[in-house]
Amino acid sequence: MTRNPATPLPPPKARRRLRENAALTRDQLAARVGVTRAAVREWESGRSAPRGRKREAYARLLSTLADEAAARRPEPEAVPGRKAAPAPDPTADQGARHDRAPASVPVLVAVGAGPERTAPDRSPAPAGGSAAAGEHPALTPAQAFDALYEFAAPALVRQAYLLTGRRELARESVERAFQLAWEHWPEVARDRDPAGWVRAAAYEYALSPWHRFRPRHRQPEPPPADPADRTLLNALLRLPPPHRRTLLLYDGVGLGLPETAAETEASTPAAANRLLHAREALAGQVPELADPQVLHRRLAELASVERLRASGTAEVRTGSERRARFWTRAAIAFTVALIGTTALTLSTAPTRYEPPVPPGETVRGVPPRVAQGPLSDEERELREKLRDHLQDGPQRLVPEPG
Repeated sequence: MTRNPATPLPPPKARRRLRENAALTRDQLAARVGVTRAAVREWESGRSAPRGRKREAYARLLSTLADEAAARRPEPEAVPGRKAAPAPDPTADQGARHDRAPASVPVLVAVGAGPERTAPDRSPAPAGGSAAAGEHPALTPAQAFDALYEFAAPALVRQAYLLTGRRELARESVERAFQLAWEHWPEVARDRDPAGWVRAAAYEYALSPWHRFRPRHRQPEPPPADPADRTLLNALLRLPPPHRRTLLLYDGVGLGLPETAAETEASTPAAANRLLHAREALAGQVPELADPQVLHRRLAELASVERLRASGTAEVRTGSERRARFWTRAAIAFTVALIGTTALTLSTAPTRYEPPVPPGETVRGVPPRVAQGPLSDEERELREKLRDHLQDGPQRLVPEPG
């Protein structure tokens, strides 16, 4: 007897994004599904997954929310060079939007903010037949990965530089993120926002606190040549990592507040507070950055000044495969060593209980053993007397034959 496959669900971050875009609280969504608020929180964080009828009801509700979001989304204009959609300003009304930088500085916004902003259309043709006129042929996994890398890597390296202030670490972060994406490529390819998946992995690696223990990290890198750029970069690096990441996603990349909160794994009010504190800290050091438009333009200019280039796609895929082979062999070697150690232990271990030998104890009250010393004159005379008078002793009884 076979079991029916479970109903597919979007990733945890997408579930939360759909709920927040529909202006639903966890309590409201829990009431519609018939579960508790804690269960919804566990599902959106990825700690657990619904099962049975609850999973089907949850999947239908998310599908309905996705259809409603697609219906509310305006159709993009077919005019080249149109401006990107502005993001909400948490300091004002949630419905208000502030303008972004013009299309002349698309340095930070090349990586999209969700399914609305993705790579150019590279959808494969239906399998089992020749491609129709005007349709793209089916892409292999390597070709699809290369297209995503060429689309997202250049801007992602500049974003990582703004996060860390280190050029080599920025390139390494992007390279490791794409290596991880190639290892999990089926999952990444089916994700609604593959570029966002890679961006989150690159940010996590770039902001890892373990980099401070690396010898190369202890050596300072040359700062930007422009004093204004140097001041802005130093002000960014003084921010706490969560605040710096939130500021870059919202004012640099152009994500909305719910998307920024979902990617940083924080609530929407927490993301808004981080953004406000980060803006206040930057405005305290550079007053002109109090304007969000000026801040976005200065971030784009600072990222475009550095000549940062990502590695080649073939090199990234080869490094990912080499890394996967290394860890696979290491896991096999560790398993073999563990099995050998266990077998050796079992073969040399005793088969019965052997009581331990108790340690020696000192016995008190026994007189010390005295060795025989030289004889005195009286003792010598007595010994000679005994030897001389042996014949005067009692007669021996000698048995006689009868």
